[in-house]
Amino acid sequence: MRLRVLILTNLFPTPWDPLRGTFNRQQFERLGQYHDVDVLTAVDFRERLGGRKGEVKVSGLRTDHFTFVYPPRIGRTLHAMCWLLSLLVQRGRQLRLANYDCLLVSWAYPDAVAVGWLARRLGIPYVVKVHGSDLNVQAEHALRRPQIRSALHHANAVIAVSEALATKAVALDADAARVHVLYNGVDPGLFAPGSRSQARERLDLSPDAPLVLYVGNLKLAKGCLDLLEAFPALLAEHPRAQLVYVGAGPCQTSLLERASALGCADRVFLAGPVPHGALPDWFRAADLLCLPSHNEGVPNVVLEAMSCGTPVVATRVGGIPEVLPSQAGLLVPAHNRDALSQALIDAAGTRWERDAIVRQAAAFRWDDNVSRLAGILRDVVAASPSPLRATA
Repeated sequence: MRLRVLILTNLFPTPWDPLRGTFNRQQFERLGQYHDVDVLTAVDFRERLGGRKGEVKVSGLRTDHFTFVYPPRIGRTLHAMCWLLSLLVQRGRQLRLANYDCLLVSWAYPDAVAVGWLARRLGIPYVVKVHGSDLNVQAEHALRRPQIRSALHHANAVIAVSEALATKAVALDADAARVHVLYNGVDPGLFAPGSRSQARERLDLSPDAPLVLYVGNLKLAKGCLDLLEAFPALLAEHPRAQLVYVGAGPCQTSLLERASALGCADRVFLAGPVPHGALPDWFRAADLLCLPSHNEGVPNVVLEAMSCGTPVVATRVGGIPEVLPSQAGLLVPAHNRDALSQALIDAAGTRWERDAIVRQAAAFRWDDNVSRLAGILRDVVAASPSPLRATA
């Protein structure tokens, strides 16, 4: 049974942020092999004002966007209503006429809350995919929590990227029988072991200096400043070590200023954001990846680094412990910079068995992930009453 599926999310590449939501891009593009998929992405109105930064072309999908308009700085609890009104004003007629079989929404708030209301309006089932901070952070706010709870409770299925997140979804009143754990995947054709020296040569990096790599948004919740504070301890053991940040975000200036204050600015480098297809060389070039996040689902960079044979130092949060065994890396408590310093030193002194790390990553493949996702959507539609197409 081939379905007509509409995906709604804020986590997908757009001309205003071409690198956004690459994990969703990989998953949804493959889902298009099973079902007819449209992707409608919410673009923050402030982002629209910043101008286009590139073009986005995704084979096998019909993609579009709408502008999410809301009152800035106030009324965060009204964002789901604003999200839905923005969607209906700009794409309402299109949605009423499209005759979708089901909706898939990626991110709990405001996206899933709004889509829950939309699905009831259209009379079709909906599936919620949750990622991490949408439940770990957003659901902790008193006025948003009941909205998220309702969206999860009424969903025909909930897809969580880790067991930890699935447990949280059930605690938020999702029907346990409808909650599915579906770890993100890796493309082994792209993320695979390779020559470290050749990767460093292509990236114009030192051929032999120990290299710690961070890949992700440069924001406090990702622990990027914790990593910087922990780095001097590694430098004391390995004076030629380098710390490279790949990504962009609000902490960029703070990182540069703090590196200067710590006296290690000459060993810290901000490479900026890079296309997803360029990440394998960064993982191959690194001695280890460090991601000291304060909360997570299962970050794809951990799986992708492992698929390249690169060990990982990460925090014991969310679903990371579920995918990172001791033979592939080290885990530390979040916010603990002393423990992070020691883990960096220990990881740098460990002789890692790269083949064992790659074998661990082999359990996470997009083909398996998407086959299960396609089946979940079919089951949801098969179990639902015939859609009552909206006529209003």
